[in-house]
Amino acid sequence: MSEPNGGKNGVYSVAPVLDQDFVGQSFAGKKVVILGLARQGTALARFFAAAQARVVVSDLAPAEKLQNERAALGDLPVELVLGGHPASLLDDCALLCLSGGVPPQSALVRSAVERGIPLTNDSLLTLQMARLLGLGPTLAITGSSGKTTTTTLTGKILAAGRPAVHVGGNIGTPLLDRLATIQPGAPLVLELSSFQLELFDPLLAWGPLDDLGPDVAAILNITPNHLDRHPGMAAYADAKLNLLRHMRPGGKVIVNLDDPVTARLAPPGLGGKRKKLPAGWGLDDLLERTRALIDARGLEVIPFSSRTPLTRGAWLEGEMLVCQGEPVVARQEIRLRGDHNVGNLLAACAISQAAGAGTAAMAQVARTFTGVAHRLEIVAEHDGVTWINDSIATSPERAMAGLRSFEAGKQTLILLAGGKDKNLPWDAFANEALARVSFLIGFGHSGSMIVDVVQERARFCQQKAPNCAVVQRLEEAVELAARVAGPNSIVLLSPGGTSFDGYKDFEQRGEHFRQLVRRHIEGKSLGEKINSEKADSEAA
Repeated sequence: MSEPNGGKNGVYSVAPVLDQDFVGQSFAGKKVVILGLARQGTALARFFAAAQARVVVSDLAPAEKLQNERAALGDLPVELVLGGHPASLLDDCALLCLSGGVPPQSALVRSAVERGIPLTNDSLLTLQMARLLGLGPTLAITGSSGKTTTTTLTGKILAAGRPAVHVGGNIGTPLLDRLATIQPGAPLVLELSSFQLELFDPLLAWGPLDDLGPDVAAILNITPNHLDRHPGMAAYADAKLNLLRHMRPGGKVIVNLDDPVTARLAPPGLGGKRKKLPAGWGLDDLLERTRALIDARGLEVIPFSSRTPLTRGAWLEGEMLVCQGEPVVARQEIRLRGDHNVGNLLAACAISQAAGAGTAAMAQVARTFTGVAHRLEIVAEHDGVTWINDSIATSPERAMAGLRSFEAGKQTLILLAGGKDKNLPWDAFANEALARVSFLIGFGHSGSMIVDVVQERARFCQQKAPNCAVVQRLEEAVELAARVAGPNSIVLLSPGGTSFDGYKDFEQRGEHFRQLVRRHIEGKSLGEKINSEKADSEAA
């Protein structure tokens, strides 16, 4: 293998070169177009440069905003088309690759489909190449919330008993960049979003999909999310369920019995009484067909639940987490905050056990893992105020999970909520805010809307609303929170909206929050030091 930025005779091989007979095609000399120059697009560029394709990368952003991304390409022989996606990209195009932020519904992608140009993305290619190269086992995790924490937990549990585990997909470095370093028998653990799973469709995708699916597939939950991109709940759920449609017979499916949608995927009787779903979601027929597919392919369903004791899978029995009948760890020993993280840990136990992990590894991780960055992350504790970064909360449901991590009335809870709305319902969030929040600060694109919803809900319920304020930017929200916070206060950034009204992603927003908090604390400490020195001088 050659180095990432070059190779002998101009061959780039950071990823295995596609076998010339793979699906009867070779991309050597063929035009491959990649939409989106982020980490997924960069990995795709390296992959197809290794296959000696003619690689064209296009991004809607202008060149001056993509300096870091362009630098990541090094001296790869790729053509860049920046500042737009012109229709000419499709001329002589053999394959169109989509980064996660590029919807299949966009005009250029629809035109490609009409012209018979196949589509792919880094996760689809990763699973195809893993099958071709005999890698794995493969484990894939999706859901509306909890994906990253559960994926990280699963990777750590498996790593406790194996020399190498490779975690990727929608998290960290794309696995497509690491295929050359993965040895057969090493588990691949992928977090997959609905955006990635949209292309797991034989009407759209390039390459084989039969028996492509993972050896272990987990669907943690399906709740309203990304409805600014998906036309409705049925389309959103359909993308998630693509994860199951191409699994090999005998594969294992992990489902959450506490979620009314995913509980429908369990065999009758296993999930207890099934809750009625909102009629407007249109999921009943889709879930029945998926349930029939699970039976037809001979997939084994393994449940988990934090509410109902079970006879197999993973569950909470009293205050003890149990997996396949064996006690794992007492709830009070778990380092992660919040009931939702109990569910995430149970999911990780069920997933890793399906891949051969033991309860000792599960207990070790449960007792030591403190969380993933930007997920209820304690940024600072100063002068009795705890600052918590939950920037990952890009939906009302995720923000509600963050709020529920704090017992009502035990502290002054100052919530920073806002960002860009995804056309999601906010009423349930408003109820949680009324029960737990002392001061609500709305910021960004949806800040005023969130405050209006909470205040309207308070009037409807004849309850007292929390103190509220609306500002434009996160800087102003942190400044105001610092002014109103006193001893035994928690300042929680749990926005409920995406970061795309002002940031590249939720990670950049969370990092900005960290910087603002540090700046506030350092400034305050400096001010206290100056005042103290001044007082000492005057006393002298």
